Amino acid sequence: MKAKVVWGGELKFTGVADSGFEVKMDTRIESGGGDSAVRPTELVAIAVGGCTAMDVISILQKKRLDVTGFEVIVYADRAMDHPRKFIGMTLEYVVTGRNIDPEAVERAVQLSENKYCSVTNTLKGNVDFKTKITIKEPETASSQGAAQPD
Repeated sequence: MKAKVVWGGELKFTGVADSGFEVKMDTRIESGGGDSAVRPTELVAIAVGGCTAMDVISILQKKRLDVTGFEVIVYADRAMDHPRKFIGMTLEYVVTGRNIDPEAVERAVQLSENKYCSVTNTLKGNVDFKTKITIKEPETASSQGAAQPD
């Protein structure tokens, strides 16, 4: 893989890797930036969530679970002193669907975090990872405020 970051003036940068898709980056105004784009540290948290999300949803689909919604929320903790590195991340997997098997979700998460996700495995040893799994039933039309039939 090859990635390149090009300066666009002030503290604005554009990153691009082999896929060709560009990512705009900036920082806070109080740090000298324009607060116009995602911060590099945010990209790390997004990469962690995205990598494991792709693994987990792929595994759940192969298991033919009736998943109607899925998200990974990354709660990232950073050190207070420079270089303000990440010290911990809690990954909350929120799976919405019908009759979701909690053991199947737990196994998919374990496979991602221990075997498949290159991002989390790259950070292991430097970042303390914790996991939370939330399973929800989909909202029904009546619970969304839809009119009830007579």
